[in-house]
Amino acid sequence: MADAPVLARRRIWVIAVAVGALALSGTAAGASLVIKSPAQEAAERAAPAPDLLTAPVERRVLKDSVILRGTVRAGQSVDVSPSVTPGEGAATPVVTKLLVAPRATVTDGKVLLEVSGRPVFALRGALPVYRDLKPGATGGDVAQLQRSLGELGHRSGDDPPGTFGPGTKAALTGFYASIGYDPLPAYADGGEALKAARDAVTAAERALQDAQDAQDEMDAANEPFLSPTGNPSTGNPSTGNPSTGNPPAGKPATSKAAKRAVQRAREDLGSARTDLAAVLATDGPMLPAAEVVYLDGFPARVDSIPAHVGSKVSGAAVMTVSAGALVVQGTLQEYQKGLVRPGQRVQILSEVSGVTAAATVASVATAVDGGQAPGQTSAGQQDQDQGRGQDQGGTSGPRGYPMVVRPDQPLDTQLAGQDVRLTVEAASTDGVALVVPVTAISAGADGRTVVTVVAKGGAQRRVEVRPGTTGDGFVEVVPLGGGVLAEGDRVVTGVRDTSSGTPSKDAAGDVSKDASSGR
Repeated sequence: MADAPVLARRRIWVIAVAVGALALSGTAAGASLVIKSPAQEAAERAAPAPDLLTAPVERRVLKDSVILRGTVRAGQSVDVSPSVTPGEGAATPVVTKLLVAPRATVTDGKVLLEVSGRPVFALRGALPVYRDLKPGATGGDVAQLQRSLGELGHRSGDDPPGTFGPGTKAALTGFYASIGYDPLPAYADGGEALKAARDAVTAAERALQDAQDAQDEMDAANEPFLSPTGNPSTGNPSTGNPSTGNPPAGKPATSKAAKRAVQRAREDLGSARTDLAAVLATDGPMLPAAEVVYLDGFPARVDSIPAHVGSKVSGAAVMTVSAGALVVQGTLQEYQKGLVRPGQRVQILSEVSGVTAAATVASVATAVDGGQAPGQTSAGQQDQDQGRGQDQGGTSGPRGYPMVVRPDQPLDTQLAGQDVRLTVEAASTDGVALVVPVTAISAGADGRTVVTVVAKGGAQRRVEVRPGTTGDGFVEVVPLGGGVLAEGDRVVTGVRDTSSGTPSKDAAGDVSKDASSGR
């Protein structure tokens, strides 16, 4: 039993040695993680080998969907602002009746309102009213009035087109009667001018009759002094010879003054009749400029009525009326204009009502509009605008090129005045072109716009280019300065960081988006 303590001490020693060895092993392992050789440290500090991202140069038609805002408008919008001049002693003209309501439909010949008891009506015509039309007037505006009245069933008879004659008078009188009003007379004198002209004719007729009677009496008095042949007698001046037909002696009365009086009376009568004809030609009903609004077509629409019964008419618009088919007007920016041309298909979307409609680009202006254009985006920019909201104002933005879009089918009149979204489908360049991804374009320190071409062996060369039209993330490029760029060449679009597996910035420098959108 004396050996038992010895054995216990030996076990303790063995265990202590084992624990110490284990501790030394852990310390060595930890040191190996902290202590590095110079070569290992340099290797870890070096950047990993770059992984270039490239894309092929393509030769094709560049297509894009151009998206912009537009406003639905009628082909014609007219501010109704009657220019009424109050007569002597009359009060300021006021609106006495409103015969239509906002958004109401207007038909040909419809009375819109009354101003101081007089009607203001709509007729078909393209020529704006610029003067009062009175009997005797001639011109294109008279011809337009004749056509308009004729369409309403009031023909102008035998009046030549463009001449306000008796037939047009009758037609105008008939139209006013059909809407429940009397036409205003061309002369506001209560008929005094016509009465005076007729009185002048009557007086001239009487004067002529008196002159003729005086001449007849003188001729009768001179008859004894005339020979049988009608000439003054040359016989004995003291005695006549009835048996031979000689007149009695004496001096015949002269008739020269009487004849002259008759001639002058006849001339005066002719002048009086000419004056009467002139008064008759210009007398009758007139069409005041303040009583008619010409519109391109019907049915038309009442857009707004800022006035009310009792409003004074002082030149400001009392009503706005639109006519003609609804179209959409938008504005293209410089970078979009090269992609849009007349005849291309367009999709119209009203976010308010959800209505969609197919349409066609009707026209694109060639000059920059001086006004402000609605906000707009292209498909390439759409993602950047996400989360910023739509430009609903339509009243601000850069200047641009006005564009008109014509729907295939008539739009609902409720869309008039709405701001809508226009998508020009499959917009494209005029022909095939060399195109590269937008990210392949870079601006060097020297200010040149370049792409970096990578050869099969990995060699790189820069080619100066002029960027053109953009679309769907690509940009048209044209080599400059003798640079060579061909379809199938690989161009650098970025560098992949092998340490993180994510693309880094362009190998040729920061991407210049402005350069890619320049013209």
